[in-house]
Amino acid sequence: MPPGENKSVPDDGDDYYLLDETSAKDLSFVPLPRPKGPISKYFRTQLVWYNIIGIGTLHLISLYAIIVSPSARLGTWLMYMWMYMMTGLGVTAGSHRMWTHKSYKAHWSYRLVLTILNTAAFQNHVIEWSRDHRTHHKFSETDADPHNAHRGFFFAHCGWLMCRKHPEVIRKGRMIDISDLEADPFLAFQRKYYPILVLLLAFIAPTILNSWITGDTYLNSFLIPGVLRYVSTLHITWSVNSAAHLWGAHPYDDTIHPAENLIVSMGAIGEGFHNYHHCFPWDYSTSEYGPLFNGTTCFIDIAAALGLVWDRKKASPAVIKARRSRTGDKS
Repeated sequence: MPPGENKSVPDDGDDYYLLDETSAKDLSFVPLPRPKGPISKYFRTQLVWYNIIGIGTLHLISLYAIIVSPSARLGTWLMYMWMYMMTGLGVTAGSHRMWTHKSYKAHWSYRLVLTILNTAAFQNHVIEWSRDHRTHHKFSETDADPHNAHRGFFFAHCGWLMCRKHPEVIRKGRMIDISDLEADPFLAFQRKYYPILVLLLAFIAPTILNSWITGDTYLNSFLIPGVLRYVSTLHITWSVNSAAHLWGAHPYDDTIHPAENLIVSMGAIGEGFHNYHHCFPWDYSTSEYGPLFNGTTCFIDIAAALGLVWDRKKASPAVIKARRSRTGDKS
């Protein structure tokens, strides 16, 4: 922990908190219990053709990338995997666990790196991404949920990006406090220059860097570490909203749809333990099992060992056991 920082819990040899339900209430952002809000049967979906054409075009380019992929060099595929992991961490460790849920604190250099990685992921700037995700947790699976799984797999997966937001999403989203995000200079800079930064970090830089390192063509470098990698990370992120809300066990709370989905977790670097996450959204590891099938937790723990991360929040075994007993499906 950096000098001068106050720590309100005893030092037990590690720097993460084991939180019970009482101390969890003291966190600056803890989503309220899931409201039993209305699910409208009368809202008329309004398509956004600009987004539909854009998403469709990306998938056509990705299909072309797959067709020409046999001509790509091995190094290009290694760059694809490296970009997949790094940009994925920009979302999982960055916009999700650190900025949305504030489940740990970090040095400015770590936050800067994750801002860059998050921008390269091209999944919207952190301020808007986190506002939508906080809205999702606070009003999960109601009309105010941006990707309400009650509206079906396709809507929860990517359909929500292809149509206008439900009025309740807009109304309730305005109630979400994002002042902490707007006060962050890195995030303010990212939001202000987002279109330029995305073009540079998500596509131009990977294309030039891959061609220079591997000697592959600019076309392959653009198609595979650029577009195909981008579409791959989109789908695995979307799967957390769709597959992990529809299929899997509910060992912590059988009254909600978010589920434990190991396949999603493996692809999403640890984000598929979704039943646990919706029960304990402030837990930095999003799982009872720490780093197991959870690359993001490993990444955060390594950063903590290097002194770049501290105050990792973790649900205590007693609280987890009590929640399992009270609301779990006994799986």
